[in-house]
Amino acid sequence: MTEAAIAIEHLSKTYAGGKQALDDVTFVVPRGQIFGLLGPNGAGKSTLINILAGLVNKTAGTASIWGFDIDAHPRNAKASIGIVNQEITFDPFFSPAETLDIAAGLYGVKKADRRTMELLRAMALEDKAHAYARTLSGGMKRRLMVAKAMVHSPPVLVLDEPTAGVDIELRQQLWAYVRHLNDQGVTVVLTTHYLEEAEQLCDRIAIINHGRLIANEPTRALVGMAQEKQVIVTVDRDVAAAPSAACFQKIELIGDRVLAITYRKDQVNAGEVLAAIAGSGLGVVDVSTKEADLEDVFLNLTRASNG
Repeated sequence: MTEAAIAIEHLSKTYAGGKQALDDVTFVVPRGQIFGLLGPNGAGKSTLINILAGLVNKTAGTASIWGFDIDAHPRNAKASIGIVNQEITFDPFFSPAETLDIAAGLYGVKKADRRTMELLRAMALEDKAHAYARTLSGGMKRRLMVAKAMVHSPPVLVLDEPTAGVDIELRQQLWAYVRHLNDQGVTVVLTTHYLEEAEQLCDRIAIINHGRLIANEPTRALVGMAQEKQVIVTVDRDVAAAPSAACFQKIELIGDRVLAITYRKDQVNAGEVLAAIAGSGLGVVDVSTKEADLEDVFLNLTRASNG
C-alpha cells in the first residue's frame, strides 16, 4: 500500500435518485507513473476524481492518496493531491500571480516557500503574471489551472480532460510540462478523450464504463489486445475481384491493384497472408501495415461491456 500513489478499493457511488455512478471499483495507481483513466462520457471518471478531491461523498469502499485514507486523514490526503478539473474556475478579477498566491495560502504554504513565478514561467504565463485573469485566452486559463493545482507541490497531480479546447501547440507544451513533472517524481493521473495522447503518454491505463472497471493494464499490453491487423497489398496487375483465402478475415479491393486485407494476428502471420496472395497467381509489388491502436481496443472493450 505504501507504494501506491492512489489506492481505491471497492469504491461505489450511488446518487440520490438511484443513479449508480461507480460500481465496486478497485485499482491502484503506482507511484511515479503517468496513469490514464479513460471511459466514455458519463462513465464515472469525474465522480471518482471528485471523491478523491473531497467534493463528492462515496457510498461504499475506501480510497487513499499517498498512503492517507481520505476519511481518516482528509487534510493529509488533500495536501497530497492537486486536481485540474474540466471546468475552468478562478476569480476573473485576480491576476494569475494573485490567483496562485491565494491558492498557496489556502494550502498553508508560507510566503517564502511559494513558487508563484516559477510555476507561471513553467506554464509560459510569466508575461501575464499581473494581467487580469479574465483577459487570458482559453489555453492560458487552462495552463493557469495546472499551475494552481501545483502550488502546494503535491506528489500526485490529476488532470481531468486538461487539453479540451486547447490548440495543438499548447497541448504539446502542456504534455512537455507533464513529462517534466513526471521526470521529477510527480505521479500523474490523466483523463482524456484523445486516445492517441493516452497511448503516447501513459505507462498504464484503466478503462471505466458504466461505473465499472473493465480494464487495467500496461499501455503496451492493452494495445496488444487488439488482435486485428490490416495489410495494404499492391499487386502487379489489375484485379477484377478480390481473391479469397481461409486466413483472411476480410479482404477489400480499394484500387485496381490495391487490396486491403484484415487478419487476426493471434491466428496467422503476415507471411501466410502474402503467401495466399501469391498462391492466387498475383505478384506482390508493395506492402504496408496498419497496426491496431488504443482506439480499437477502447471501442472493443466498451462495446463488449455494453452488451
